Amino acid sequence: MIEKIRIASRKSPLALWQAEFVKSKLTSIFPHTNIEIKGFSTKGDRFLETSLSKIGGKGLFIKELEAALQNDEADIAVHSMKDLPPSLPDEFLLAAVLERHDPSDAFISNNYDALELLQPEAVIGTSSVRRQSQLLSRFPGVKIKVLRGNVNTRLEKLDAGLFDAIILATAGLKRLGFDKRISQRIPHEICLPSAGQGALGIECKKDDINLIKMISKLNHEFSATCVEVEKKFLSFFDGGCSLPVACYAHLFNKNKMIKCEGLVASCDGKSILRSEVIASYSDAKGLGQKLSDNLINMGALEILENINGNTRARE
Repeated sequence: MIEKIRIASRKSPLALWQAEFVKSKLTSIFPHTNIEIKGFSTKGDRFLETSLSKIGGKGLFIKELEAALQNDEADIAVHSMKDLPPSLPDEFLLAAVLERHDPSDAFISNNYDALELLQPEAVIGTSSVRRQSQLLSRFPGVKIKVLRGNVNTRLEKLDAGLFDAIILATAGLKRLGFDKRISQRIPHEICLPSAGQGALGIECKKDDINLIKMISKLNHEFSATCVEVEKKFLSFFDGGCSLPVACYAHLFNKNKMIKCEGLVASCDGKSILRSEVIASYSDAKGLGQKLSDNLINMGALEILENINGNTRARE
């Protein structure tokens, strides 16, 4: 039995809540193991005045945590699965995906009860081009402004009147006790979630066999399967925070079937492609590729190439 486990976490209130949540789960199974949480600042945390799409690159919220693992400053890293790229460096693996919480996006406003009630020219705050593209597609009259910072900071900016509404992940709001701030859980038919949204993952070194055995006790099979399908889909589009790509896999028919929905869009929402695939749970492995093939055949790569071309032209 391992005597001590050091958890690497970002320093934001939400990230620390998530690390504490994992700690409590581990403590309930391994009460004699000493578990410590260590906070680290990531690139994504340091550049708060710039949209994630403009910062660019993958792993904006994880590289420093992986460095802590590599340098033996920590044993495991707790991540929001939506922040993890589709593939990890060779020396690491995903030891567990915990049971997924609500994957939806949340509409928060002090003036409007739902997205559909927004007036033309209303200002919506978000840092996500995925959300931006889908909102502009449905509500072309609204104005999108960059909103960065931790959950508390974003809510404070809304309350200060800088925005008519903001969009955040439902799970993060609930974890921090802000359930009552949610005006509307946005249906995924309107705004398809990010791959992995609502799920927590635990990363560790691939060669630490005893640790992997312990951490794998927290793995939730159904959640892990759905997130794996979503990340596989994402891998075909080189997708991270900088592209308007979305994917959501979920179970139905008493967990015997799995449906995977995917979306690729232009940043302005004028071009938007959407498709879905369904299979039995036992055949879930190939769903991500099937879905990506559908969207590629519909012209997804051309849309993303236009985005990348425009980005390079601005640099």
